Amino acid sequence: MELIVLSGGILALPLIAFITSVLFWPGALLKAYNWYWRRRLGLVVRYSHSGSYRFCYCSRGTPGGATPSLLLLHGFSATKDMWLPVINYLPRNMHVVCVDMPGHEGTSRTCAEDYSIQGQVARIHQFVQSIGLDKRPFHLVGTSMGGNVAGVYAAQYPAHLSSVTLVCPAGLVYPTDSEFISRLREMEKTQQEDSIPLIPSTPQELEDMLKLCCFTPLNLPKQVLRGLLANRLPNNGFYKEVFMEIVGEKSRHSLQENLHLIKSPVQVIWGKEDQVVDVSGSAVLQAALPSCQVTVLENCGHSVALERPRKAATLIVDFLRKQEVNGENTKKLS
Repeated sequence: MELIVLSGGILALPLIAFITSVLFWPGALLKAYNWYWRRRLGLVVRYSHSGSYRFCYCSRGTPGGATPSLLLLHGFSATKDMWLPVINYLPRNMHVVCVDMPGHEGTSRTCAEDYSIQGQVARIHQFVQSIGLDKRPFHLVGTSMGGNVAGVYAAQYPAHLSSVTLVCPAGLVYPTDSEFISRLREMEKTQQEDSIPLIPSTPQELEDMLKLCCFTPLNLPKQVLRGLLANRLPNNGFYKEVFMEIVGEKSRHSLQENLHLIKSPVQVIWGKEDQVVDVSGSAVLQAALPSCQVTVLENCGHSVALERPRKAATLIVDFLRKQEVNGENTKKLS
């Protein structure tokens, strides 16, 4: 180990680098932490291309096992790494793929057309084809914006899916307004459209966003908050562009408009205290898809993957096993 001598004694250079990164580059430290966590979980970052368009994703395992492959779609302004806490509790032999959504993190950033829900569905379809995930039916999981995309994908490409899990999905007509929607309506009245609660620009706004998304207070150290904000700030212009697309007339109720076309078995997971998209949406899904399996998690907000990762993983695995048993029973009857 290379050492550096200071007046106060000898310090390991890696330790100095660590302290410096915490103080001055907390965003880089968080990225390094995610790299370490992916490595520990056996996930490998990969790239695939559809023409000139590049997808960034990470995966573990290979397709063809007893259970279908899992494709995980993250929510607005997140990345593929938001699924790490859930993957931590998934069986090691399960083929798992999580992709950066269009324009997010390492996936190509193009134009507004790609950021509408329909545009995202088309890009995810390209991704599925580019890595050969469509060679056998797979299980699709989506949360929030990703849940909207997952539901519309299920409606448009039923032959590709064995089943789908929607986690606090956007894109419905909710009987009750959430806290987030109420704030948006108030901002529209006062013409404060530039201040979107899910796109923070200051440490205080970031803390407010985390309180909006999580029922249980995270109580993160200030340096971690600085890191989170540092990684988000350069992308805020892009986030606003995406946000305007997904709340626009074409995308706002995309999932609602496609529910009647969904034929795959559907699982719904929702945090009872969700302040971003109201839990009343679960009743909407149950009414439109009577055979869907709905689980409402007590003491949980919008960020199910962060607040209840073990429970989310267990629910998904149990649902897949149930579908496998149902499939075997169907084969016996036929």
